Amino acid sequence: MEIMCKRLKDLREDHDKSQADIGNLLKTTQQQYYKYEKGIQELPTRHLKTLALYYNTSADYILGMTDIISPYSKKI
Repeated sequence: MEIMCKRLKDLREDHDKSQADIGNLLKTTQQQYYKYEKGIQELPTRHLKTLALYYNTSADYILGMTDIISPYSKKI
């Protein structure tokens, strides 16, 4: 979970967003998002999907399962 927490923070900072900004995106509070970023509480799947789409990356990258930041290509 340590890798995921670091990636959540890094992605947020790379996009010049505050915890409150991302909390608003996820329709939650800054305090709740802080808990996800610090590993105090697990990130719900619905938020993981929202963040992957928002940051244009894959959920696997956020979770630390790959180091490839670009999203998977969509097959038609």
